Amino acid sequence: MAKNGDSQSLAILTRNAFHCILYLHSAQMAKRTPTIRIDLDSPVPNYRQIVDSLRTHLVDGELVPGDLLPSVRRLALELGITFNTVAQAYRQLAEEGWLDLKHGRRATVVDRRLPSGASHKKITGFQRRIRQMVAQMRAEGLAPRAIATELRLVAERLEA
Repeated sequence: MAKNGDSQSLAILTRNAFHCILYLHSAQMAKRTPTIRIDLDSPVPNYRQIVDSLRTHLVDGELVPGDLLPSVRRLALELGITFNTVAQAYRQLAEEGWLDLKHGRRATVVDRRLPSGASHKKITGFQRRIRQMVAQMRAEGLAPRAIATELRLVAERLEA
């Protein structure tokens, strides 16, 4: 349950957001229905919101090798955005090694090998992005306690 204005903070985050439930086609996926949410009023480009959302589902194991993603056309129609935006997101994830793209076929999740380790420069960049994200959350009215709770949940999932 939300405390101390957290419900108001949540309303700020979800206003003007469009979402799409991914109906994946794979025998082992009967119970999973990952969701993509995009905010058309966000300064973050729509393709980046799709990439970030799908990457989160991939890292969390909600999307597994062999899963078929919706076609570019279908996802674009469901999210109310252009086909090129979804295609750009899928290409980005393919370049990162998450998806296999073949012309005329839907995107397939592939078994991705983890990189060997991040450089000091990359780690510093990630730390900066986390601080920027927290600052943006505060600027948008999210309570510090709600931010801290979410960061703890993320950390716990990483350590599990």
